[in-house]
Amino acid sequence: MRLLRGVVVAALGIALTGCGVQPTGVVGAGESADGLTRGARLYFASPTGLRSVPVLNRDITDLNMVMKLLSAGPSQAETEAGLTTLVHELGGYAVEGKGTRVTVYLTSVYQQPAGDQGTGQLVCTLARTQSVIDPKVRADDVEVTLRPATGDKVGPFRCAEFLGG
Repeated sequence: MRLLRGVVVAALGIALTGCGVQPTGVVGAGESADGLTRGARLYFASPTGLRSVPVLNRDITDLNMVMKLLSAGPSQAETEAGLTTLVHELGGYAVEGKGTRVTVYLTSVYQQPAGDQGTGQLVCTLARTQSVIDPKVRADDVEVTLRPATGDKVGPFRCAEFLGG
């Protein structure tokens, strides 16, 4: 009986170790995810901080275009979900982006406090859009500066400053 049990255990051991599955090393699958996700997004204010929503069914090719979308505010469904815009009428503006730098040239003064969610909406939306327009640029590397018609520049800021990061 012991002999039979020993033979069965040995046979199972050989079968399990010789089933053809070879050990492998670590398989590389690219870099781990970090930073902001890709794709055009608008940032809106909420009671818990900035929240982003995807820009769907639009080919974003210009920073000025996304400013118009941001100024229009959240959709009805987004408003019902607690999102709002704190970006008030900016007057005239022109936005330029090159590499990791985005500058908003305002034709009037900038009324928002520099560290508020309204400024964060502008910074994060423009940073994300710059990374969509120039795919070599990471959104979290973009610095946004506001240049009012009079007074000192506001910024530069990175989106992470407004997301608690």
